[in-house]
Amino acid sequence: MRRLPLLTLVAAAVVAMSARVAAAPAGDPPSPQAPAAAQAAPGPASDPDLDFQPLQPDFTLVNLPTTLRLARNASAFRVTHRFTRPLNQGSVGSLFADALGIDSSAQIGLEYRYGIFRGTQIGFRRTNDRTIELFTHQSVAEERDGRPVSVAVFGSIDGTNNFRGSYSPALGAIVSRRLGSAAMVYVTPMWVNNSNSLPAEVVDDNDTTFVGIAARIRLRRTVYVVAEVMPRIAGYDPGDHQASIAIEKVVGGHAFQLNVSNGIASTIGSMARGAGTNGDWFLGFNISRKFF
Repeated sequence: MRRLPLLTLVAAAVVAMSARVAAAPAGDPPSPQAPAAAQAAPGPASDPDLDFQPLQPDFTLVNLPTTLRLARNASAFRVTHRFTRPLNQGSVGSLFADALGIDSSAQIGLEYRYGIFRGTQIGFRRTNDRTIELFTHQSVAEERDGRPVSVAVFGSIDGTNNFRGSYSPALGAIVSRRLGSAAMVYVTPMWVNNSNSLPAEVVDDNDTTFVGIAARIRLRRTVYVVAEVMPRIAGYDPGDHQASIAIEKVVGGHAFQLNVSNGIASTIGSMARGAGTNGDWFLGFNISRKFF
């Protein structure tokens, strides 16, 4: 009989604890003793090289390279198309009869680039005049890391006749800076060897140093105006500095660009050799696609 009060107290405690559990809200957080497997594992850190850059949506301007990085194991493809009928030759009627030069022949280039390491990309380009360009792009500094500018080193080599003829190696740097949220500006000093089409034995200058100056201005969220010019400052200088202006539209991973240039050259070596003659201007377009 003495055990009855003790049993009564135990039963009362059990009932009280049951009532507290029943009254607890369904959304109570798990107790600190919950197993670690029940906690959500943090996801992997995102690669900033995969992020869309609003002021730098593509790896080139019209012909000049940008400082845009390509993520490791990512790739991109580009088509360049330059119609060979000068826009400023003939009458206005004949120009429209030729659909602004679209009826003419064209110089076409196909380019593919691949990110082999973080900040390092390599690429291959071929034009239908049988010039092959191999290039590499190494990022050195990023403005997004708090530096005043972004810097990349660019190297390439052109080879004519399917890389069996004349070779033109080039080495340079790309420096870019954002102007608020409206534009990105570029300075691209570049040295190009064997830029003179004449044999080295009969010419005084067989290389060219030029400085590319360019800008991409954002008009709307996905619409841009692009301009570039490449004045030569030393070496072989035929007198014509290639220049281009373009309107560009970005749609997802694609960039569509309609451009006008005073030359049809699109590789570094061919641009160093000279633009068009007689002040001619040519219609063209670029289409690029990112694969990441």
